[in-house]
Amino acid sequence: MKKFLLFFALLFSAAGSHAVIKTVPAQYSTIQIAINASANGDTIVVSPGTYFENINFRGKKIVLTSQFYVTQNTATIYATIINGSTPSQPDSGSCVIINNGEDSTTVLQGFAITGGSGTKWDDEHAAGLYREGGGILVQFSSPIIKDNIIYNNVVTNVTGVNSTGGGGVRIGDSYVRFYNNIVMNNTARYGAGIVLNYCGGEYRNNVVTSNYGSYQFGAGSGFWLNGHFTRPTVIENNTVAGNSATSSISGVFGNGGVEALIQNNIIWGNTSPNLSQIAGSGLTIRYNNIQGGPVYAGNFNMDPQFRDSNFVLLPGSPCIDKGDSSLQFNDLEDPNNLTFAKYPSLGGLRNDIGAYGGPNAKILTGQLIGINDPVTSIPNDFRLFQNYPNPFNPATKITFELSEQGSVELRVYDVSGREIALLFRGYKPAGRHEVNFDASMLSSGVYFYIMKTDRIMLTRKMILIK
Repeated sequence: MKKFLLFFALLFSAAGSHAVIKTVPAQYSTIQIAINASANGDTIVVSPGTYFENINFRGKKIVLTSQFYVTQNTATIYATIINGSTPSQPDSGSCVIINNGEDSTTVLQGFAITGGSGTKWDDEHAAGLYREGGGILVQFSSPIIKDNIIYNNVVTNVTGVNSTGGGGVRIGDSYVRFYNNIVMNNTARYGAGIVLNYCGGEYRNNVVTSNYGSYQFGAGSGFWLNGHFTRPTVIENNTVAGNSATSSISGVFGNGGVEALIQNNIIWGNTSPNLSQIAGSGLTIRYNNIQGGPVYAGNFNMDPQFRDSNFVLLPGSPCIDKGDSSLQFNDLEDPNNLTFAKYPSLGGLRNDIGAYGGPNAKILTGQLIGINDPVTSIPNDFRLFQNYPNPFNPATKITFELSEQGSVELRVYDVSGREIALLFRGYKPAGRHEVNFDASMLSSGVYFYIMKTDRIMLTRKMILIK
């Protein structure tokens, strides 16, 4: 505690006499109340807990952070949850909105962001009304967004809109620095993971995985890019893996002639009917490991050899020391083993391709995530298990676990986001519970089951084969 207080005393002194540290919930009961009471230059520090809020920065140039700011313990991220599942207005269901000219002194850091349903948005480029940005919506702003996990946001409601996009994140007409985030298990009709619309920015060292269900406008369940901005878009040292689309491109899609640099990334294991991982005539693609992709300009197509579902590389991975060889992209040096890379980078100092390479690399999570085993224990007192058997025909069993009594909903959806079945809605005591699902009347395909409680929403994928 003394170290914690000393840190903030030093921070306060460095920030100037007018900067203030505000704490939630010790001083302010909600994050939004703290934002409303803040002034430019303030820092809001949020203690672990679940905050059922849909927050808006309202143009404040502030730092909003969990205690990860101090602890640098990823467990703090998982324990500090912004849950946007109960918006006061159904058309304003984004968990976090930054859309009033916030600049790079605005920081969002260290949160688990979940339960968002997107915001009804009149597109600035006369494309009409859309529902976008389940987890985070950014417009006309340039914040830093780092060290967050953005997961289980569902943007599929088409009432009064042309379509839905940016299940995890939607950024438009902005220049965002987006570092060391996990974007996973989100869905929307296009850009299930991240939508970049007429914007630039730096998107580095992120894991984008298990986003699903996109099928419109080229799909792009990992990254979906569109339009030109005055500053460049750089997508560098990311791992884009295990995303799925029901049509078009599952990994990275650049609409029209959108320009972006795609460099030092792993783009692997993304699935769609045409098996394409990446497409876009204006994309500059170099030094990537792309499944079935180009083999020029330093690109190659080899099994990345992930150590586990966190996508850390095995020592023998072909991605080690294969990124751009320019010194500016070098991995950090291990101070105890000079000329060798600091973990989680491996090998020598040349850039490792993927989220764990380059000068910004660090461990993103202490829990397993990934293609077949998304995070299902955030917080760790709720669990949704993989159905068994899977694949199945025609019946399967779904198991979930509660550490405390409470209300639960369990529903099944198809890949378009249409609800197929309500399996359970009601009260359950603490413990493990099982529900049977009979799909005799359904056709073969991928389906998703979602468990929702008062505190969290969890999703898993299952496959029906007849």
